[in-house]
Amino acid sequence: MFDDLADVYEAMIDWPKRLAYEASFYRRLFDEAGVRRVLDMACGTGHHAAMFHAWGLSVESADVSPAMIERARASFGSSDGLRWVVRAFDRPVDNREPFDAAICVGNSLALAADRATVERAVRQMVAAVRAGGIVIIHVLNLWRLADGPCQWQKCQRLTLPSASETPRDALIVKGVHRCGGRGFLELVVADPATGRLLRSESTPLLGIEASDVTRIAIDAGAKSVDLFGGYRNEPFDCNKSVDLVLVARR
Repeated sequence: MFDDLADVYEAMIDWPKRLAYEASFYRRLFDEAGVRRVLDMACGTGHHAAMFHAWGLSVESADVSPAMIERARASFGSSDGLRWVVRAFDRPVDNREPFDAAICVGNSLALAADRATVERAVRQMVAAVRAGGIVIIHVLNLWRLADGPCQWQKCQRLTLPSASETPRDALIVKGVHRCGGRGFLELVVADPATGRLLRSESTPLLGIEASDVTRIAIDAGAKSVDLFGGYRNEPFDCNKSVDLVLVARR
């Protein structure tokens, strides 16, 4: 899905605004931990990795999608300090020197096939960083959503790149809903001139609970875990927080 609709997702995110909002959170943590080398476990199209590299950090970015890696490489280039690797986030990291920080953000962990994959992924992240290093995980907090109805988040008319498989002018609606312990990301693409439905997708999401991911991180060797409800250091509230951001220190 994300290979086919990469242009749609890329166009729907205001990356300069998003990165400006999140940057101070990462800078504070990176400065506190003395971070010089970063591992991005699910980099997508590479915007976080490129931001960290622009700060003078060395970054290895991995994604299970070869198309995403190629897009990231084409957008931001590559060098000894900015590497792109095709690898699933639950696979071992082949690196002789531990990283100072590892991240898995943008709700990527919730796309795991099952909870066993989540556990392997978190263990790989903790194993990849040195003693004193940090692990940052961000997922949507599905538990704030009522069980059942879809919460529609965006409705945008977008002009997409001419190479996109979707027509250049498209109306895109995105939402999320929870059904028991799982979530679903809903995407509808329509022709704005005729209203004709061009495409619809429903992607399942795991409902990742704060207590579970905390336990996994501690069992994997993390010495402490802090939970936030977003990138302004606000405390996590299971009933109200839109996001769950976990920061584990090894």
